Amino acid sequence: MTGASRGVGLADAKLLVQEGARVIMTDVNEEAGLAAAEEIGENARFVKQDVSSEKGWKDLIAMVEKEYGQLDILVNNAAILQHNTLENESLEGFRRVMQINGESVFLGMQAAMPLLEKDGGGAIVNMASVAAQRAMPHFYAYGASKAAVQIMTKMTAVECHAKKNNVRCNCILPDGIATPMVMEMAGKIEMTGDKGAQAASYACAAEDVANTVLFLASDESKTINGISLPMDRSSSVTPPYL
Repeated sequence: MTGASRGVGLADAKLLVQEGARVIMTDVNEEAGLAAAEEIGENARFVKQDVSSEKGWKDLIAMVEKEYGQLDILVNNAAILQHNTLENESLEGFRRVMQINGESVFLGMQAAMPLLEKDGGGAIVNMASVAAQRAMPHFYAYGASKAAVQIMTKMTAVECHAKKNNVRCNCILPDGIATPMVMEMAGKIEMTGDKGAQAASYACAAEDVANTVLFLASDESKTINGISLPMDRSSSVTPPYL
């Protein structure tokens, strides 16, 4: 579980432990991650991780194999959010968002796949966004990174199906989540009147997303592979005049 010190990652970890899983929680924020794992209890363990590091991923999976012997679920949740347009986005900033939000998903799936396959299969759940499917003003790099997550999810699902390795790969597309990261960004953007009310009506709680992660990670969804599941209260299909 990446990006697990707060927000959706923390909610995911809490619910999975509650349902009987042993969860490795990773994040770059060591202090918050250790506190979160302690709050959850003995079946949660924190490991500091830079998700953009290939070596970091290899070391993490090697540790999981050595100490636990198997991996059943991978949740790629870590992400950063930047408010920029084509004109004011820097190459450095664009690449950083793509590294954290996109490349980390590639690195995580690539590193974890052999261990997922080793014990007869498992589930990968990637956190994308409605920004992967719908162009959103001022989220240039973020939208591009989440579109990459969506297509990598589909390609991985197809490859797993062809290999018959019993690994499923799906992604979730929320439209705004009431998490610290999103609220911090909202504070930097003027969201008043109709725009603010609309954004609030579409937002979902971290616990809502965690319930969906649990479903896609469990055998209850054993026939579901390669989907992009919107969680947007119909915003992606609602005409603008409604």
